[in-house]
Amino acid sequence: MKTVVVFSAYYYPHLGGIERYIDNMMREFIKSNIKVILVTSNFNNDINHETKDNLDIYRLPVYNIFKNRYPIIKKNKEYFTLMKNLEKNSIDCIIVNTRFHLTSHVGINFAKKKHIPVYLIEHGSNYVTVDNKFLDFFANRYEDLLTFKIKKSVTGFYGVSNACSNWLKRFKIKASGTWYNSIDFEQKIPDKKKHNTINFLYAGRLIKQKGVENILKSFINLEKKYNNIKLYIAGDGPELYYYKENYVSSNISFLGKLDYKGLLKYYSITDIFLYPPLWPEGLPTSILEAGLTNCAVIATNQGGIAEVINNETGLIVGNEQKDLEKGMELLIKNKKLRDKYIKNLNKNVKNNFSWSVKS
Repeated sequence: MKTVVVFSAYYYPHLGGIERYIDNMMREFIKSNIKVILVTSNFNNDINHETKDNLDIYRLPVYNIFKNRYPIIKKNKEYFTLMKNLEKNSIDCIIVNTRFHLTSHVGINFAKKKHIPVYLIEHGSNYVTVDNKFLDFFANRYEDLLTFKIKKSVTGFYGVSNACSNWLKRFKIKASGTWYNSIDFEQKIPDKKKHNTINFLYAGRLIKQKGVENILKSFINLEKKYNNIKLYIAGDGPELYYYKENYVSSNISFLGKLDYKGLLKYYSITDIFLYPPLWPEGLPTSILEAGLTNCAVIATNQGGIAEVINNETGLIVGNEQKDLEKGMELLIKNKKLRDKYIKNLNKNVKNNFSWSVKS
C-alpha cells in the first residue's frame, strides 16, 4: 500500500474552504487504497496523534500568537517526538498546501531530508492582505522570501484553479498543472425545503476582504422594497461583532461558525448564495457547494471564480456595493433566471468539479 503525507496549516475543527478541499482529497486517496497521514497544527489543544476514520493525524504544537490566522510551529520536545514518529513510516510522496504557511515548509524540509518527492498545491491567486498598505508591503516581501527558499525543493507545483496556477508565475514558477478544487457529488445532501421567502446565504470568514459589508448594506436597502426576503450569514471572524451591532434587522440572522453538516441545513433553504470577495481567491469551495445544493450564485470576478461562474451558470457583478445590490434585486424579481442558474451551475460542477471525475 502506498503512503501519502499531507501537510496543512489547518484541519477540522477549523473550518474553511482549504480544509474541505484537503478532506475531500484525502478521502479520495483512502477510497483508492492509499494510506494517508495528515500533519497539521494543534491550534485547538487536541490530541497530538490519533487515527480517525482511517486517517492518521499528527498535530504539531504551535504558539498561541496568530494561531487562528498564521500558526507558528513550536519546535519543542513534543514536536521532535512527533516528527521522529512520522519518520518511521514508509512514505511515497508528500503534498503540502500553500507556499507561505510554515507547516508547508516543515513538509518540504522533511521531504528533502528523506529524499521523498513533494508536491505543492497553491490555494491563492494574489498576496494575502490585512488591508494596511504598510503592513501588506512587508508581509508580501516575507511571502516572496518564503517562496524563494522552497521553490527549488518542490517536485511539482499545482493550483486549485487556473488563476492560482497563473499566480505562481509571479514567483517565476511554472505550474505543472491545475488540480481543481472539487467536491464529492456522491455524498448525501438534504432535499430543498419549501419556504415562502427568498433566502440569501453567505458562508465564509467575516473579514472586510470577503465583501460581507456590501452584502449587508445591499440587503438593508432591499428589505425596504421587498417584504419576502431573508439573509443568513454563516461564519466567524474579526468583523462579526461590528456587523451584528451595525446591521440589525429581524430578517438578518448571524449563524456563527457552523460545521459542514450545519451548513448543509442552510443550503437546503437557500435560493441565492452570495460570495462577493473584494480580493482575488483561489476557487472557493462554498461556490461549488452552492452548485451541489441547487442554489443560484451571485459573485464578483475574483481569482478563479470566473472559471465556475459565467453568464450561463450564475451572476458576476462588480466590486461596488451598488453592483451587488442591483444583482440581488434582479434575482429577487426573476425566478426564471434563478432557475436557469441553478440548473446550469449544478451541471457544471457535477461535470467539471467533482472528485469522482478526477478519480
